[in-house]
Amino acid sequence: MKAITLNGYGGPEALRLTDIPDPKVAPGEVLVRVKAAGVNPVDWKLAEGRLDRLMETHFPLVPGWDVAGVVERVGFDVEEFAPGDEVFGYIRKDSVQRGGYAELVSAHVRMLALKPAALSWEQAAGVPLAGLTAYQAIKRVGIRAGDTVLAHAAAGGVGSLGVQIAVALGARVIGTASTHNHDFVRRLGAEPVTYGAGLAGRVAELTPEGIDAALDFVGADAVDVSLRLLERPERLASIADPEAAAKGGHYVWVRPDPGDLAALAGLADAGELAVHVDRVLPLAEAAEAWRLSRLGRTRGKLVLSVEER
Repeated sequence: MKAITLNGYGGPEALRLTDIPDPKVAPGEVLVRVKAAGVNPVDWKLAEGRLDRLMETHFPLVPGWDVAGVVERVGFDVEEFAPGDEVFGYIRKDSVQRGGYAELVSAHVRMLALKPAALSWEQAAGVPLAGLTAYQAIKRVGIRAGDTVLAHAAAGGVGSLGVQIAVALGARVIGTASTHNHDFVRRLGAEPVTYGAGLAGRVAELTPEGIDAALDFVGADAVDVSLRLLERPERLASIADPEAAAKGGHYVWVRPDPGDLAALAGLADAGELAVHVDRVLPLAEAAEAWRLSRLGRTRGKLVLSVEER
C-alpha cells in the first residue's frame, strides 16, 4: 500500500510517500480502507520526538490518528462491524508506528464508530481526535444547559467543535478568537471576544455575573485568566497546560472511546455539529499540510485525501 513514512524523528522534510506492506489484522481489529485522514498538531509534534518520553515509537513510522473510511475485512471475534461499513475513528494504539496517513490501517473496534451520514469523508476525518478531545473536556467539567462557558481558541480545530458541543448542550458560550475569526465564531453559536492582554476584563464586561466553566484549547495564560473568572476551579479543563490539574482544574488527554464517537456522530447527523475543513490536500502533500499546521493559523481542520489504488 501507499503510505507516508518517516525513518526517524524529523519535520515535514522527512516525510516520504512510499510502498509498505499492508497491515496485519489482529483479533478484535478491522482493516479500514482510508478515504481521508485528519491532520493534527500532535502528528508533527510526535514526529519531532516531543512525545518520546511518553510513547513507544517505532520506525518506519506512519503518522496520523484520525481516519474515515470503509471496513475492508474484519479480524477474529469482531461482531461490531462488517465489510462495507463506513466508519471513522481515532486510531491510537499502545505503541506508535502504523497510523492513518495510508491507504489501509488496522484498528481495534474500540477506536471506531459508524461514520455520520451527514458528513463527507473529509469532514468525518476531521472529527475524531479534535471532537473527542472537546467532548471529553466538556464531560470532565460537567457542562450543562444554562451554563456560561468561556472557550479559548474557539476558531481552532478543537475549539470550533467544542463550541458547538457546548451550545448543543444548552450552554451560553463566549469564545476567544482573533478579530478576523469573530464572524466564524458567531456562526458556531458563540459570542466572540478578542484574546490577548485585557481578556479577563472583556469577558467580565460580557458576563458581569461570572462564568460557570472554562475550556482551555490553546495554553499560554488561558488557565490563569480562566481561574480569575471562575468561582470553582474544578470546572476548568485544559488540553494544553498540565499545570491546570495542580491549580484545581483538569488536564485532559484524549482517549479512544466508541461511545463518545457515536455521540459526536449523532450530533452531526442531528445538524448540531458541523466541521469546517480549512483545506484538503492529497496524501502526497502531507509535508505541506504539516507546514500549514505549524503556522497555527488554521481555521477548523486540515485533511488529507487518500486516493484509491
